Amino acid sequence: MAALAILPSSMAATNSSSSPPPLMASPGPILHWSPTSICRRRKPKYPLRISASSLADASALLNAAHHTVDTYIKSGMIVGLGSGQASTMAIQYLGRKLRTGAFKDILGIPMSVVSASEAAKAGIPLDDYQDNSQIDFAFDDADVIEEGTLTAIIGRRSLQGDELLIQEKSILNAAENLVFLISKNQYKGGLEGAIPVLVHSFNWLAPAEEIDDLFLGDAEVWRRPTIGHADPLGGQFPLVTREGHNILDVIFTSPIESLDEVAKSLDKIDGVVDHGVISKFPCTAVIASESGLCIVDNLSKNSVKGV
Repeated sequence: MAALAILPSSMAATNSSSSPPPLMASPGPILHWSPTSICRRRKPKYPLRISASSLADASALLNAAHHTVDTYIKSGMIVGLGSGQASTMAIQYLGRKLRTGAFKDILGIPMSVVSASEAAKAGIPLDDYQDNSQIDFAFDDADVIEEGTLTAIIGRRSLQGDELLIQEKSILNAAENLVFLISKNQYKGGLEGAIPVLVHSFNWLAPAEEIDDLFLGDAEVWRRPTIGHADPLGGQFPLVTREGHNILDVIFTSPIESLDEVAKSLDKIDGVVDHGVISKFPCTAVIASESGLCIVDNLSKNSVKGV
């Protein structure tokens, strides 16, 4: 596999020669003032540190974001704007290209409140998603992608964007071409961890029990909370999305043999509105690492390319 390497990425108190006169308290002992007992800055117990690996990851994702915008976006396109660190970088870069005149007549369709805010700050014209919206191209961060199939999981990220999971998935499915931006460690086989599942909040327990029976021994089912610690019932403040749904995190503790089969099984359960598994054709993954970019698509069996 060919790859093009990218660029790496207390104050001391001053003592006076003469001490101030003692303060007399009557009756009682003499109290002395110490010049070193005040105005001393306490050093932080845990200083802020940014690891070299974090900087390298950010640099690699920035490279992936720039490549995606430069390679796949053309003037006049309607573009689905994703959420996440790499997507934010791509939105910002797309805005700069618009301001310099490199692109013209771009219209963005944001997938979340966050991406809408970033696009507005970047100066990208926006429109709301409609069921019949034509979308030429879309990019998004995925939580993980199954190696070989390019089936992705979305919706594990922070609660800020989870209420728009249905919109995010709808825009991805509507796009004629789709790119996922991920780090190298997010592309692998035998995936484990959570798959978010949207269910009706008024009768969430029935599908939760059916899902639990379906994947008994392989996964745990937890209702996602708004605040505090999670538990199987979602705590005292279970998350309710804008559409009135609860989110069940189906947490696989053993490797998933096939994400597509899991998705098909979830689709058949009454009360399941949607889930975070998406299988899209055509689809491309731009995989970022310190050594460069790897481009994988599902158009052909021989689809691994280094950049």
